[in-house]
Amino acid sequence: MRFVSQQHAVALSHDPAEQKDGKFLVSQGGPASAAAGGLGTSEAVWLELLRDGLTYDVKGLAPGPAGKSPQIIHRFDFAEQPDEAGFEVIGITPGPHLSGGERSIPVLRGMLALARDLTQHFEDARAVFWQPSASAIGRRFFESIVTAWLEGGAFPALGLTAFEETAEGALQSVGLGFWIGQELRIEAPLSADKVAATRLGVRLVNQLVMVGGIDESERIVAPDGTRLVMQASRNSQFIRVRRE
Repeated sequence: MRFVSQQHAVALSHDPAEQKDGKFLVSQGGPASAAAGGLGTSEAVWLELLRDGLTYDVKGLAPGPAGKSPQIIHRFDFAEQPDEAGFEVIGITPGPHLSGGERSIPVLRGMLALARDLTQHFEDARAVFWQPSASAIGRRFFESIVTAWLEGGAFPALGLTAFEETAEGALQSVGLGFWIGQELRIEAPLSADKVAATRLGVRLVNQLVMVGGIDESERIVAPDGTRLVMQASRNSQFIRVRRE
């Protein structure tokens, strides 16, 4: 597999389609469906890849069928609406050996690093879809934010989470609960300026992912000097942010 041969951190750990002579049916295959693969099989084709000691299943490869097109709600540097006719989907999931730890930060970082490696290698890759936030992230933006995070930078809040306005006018995160079990909610009137509230939300998401959420009340200072209170809701599902 050309992709694996060009990666220093990735190895092919299992190909279920290996033939008796040691050749691999999908060793030259790319992230495409049967329409591009040419063999016309209806069976799923997948590989197990090893990255930094952790295993991940890559599904939807040629010559089998591609994955199902996801329902996209949020877009980041990606204006198109994928459809089954114009796009083909592959999926990456933690391997069964990681069962029980698939949501741990090391496993998720490895999975996102593998997705970054794939987008860098395959020039026709258009975007990465992150299911917890229902977000499609354009390939260049995805490469940039994930690489920065892997190298010690800020968590990719715009992409791996998103923000939506509630009926009450608050600005609420989508997908943060996947990481810490709580969503962030910036309450009105602090949320009135949606641009400023989103910037604040991005900073707070980065902080919350590092600490793993909060159980009580914390006082913080916003970039503009405003004194704020972060407090877990009664059911602990939300972290509410308001002016002190």
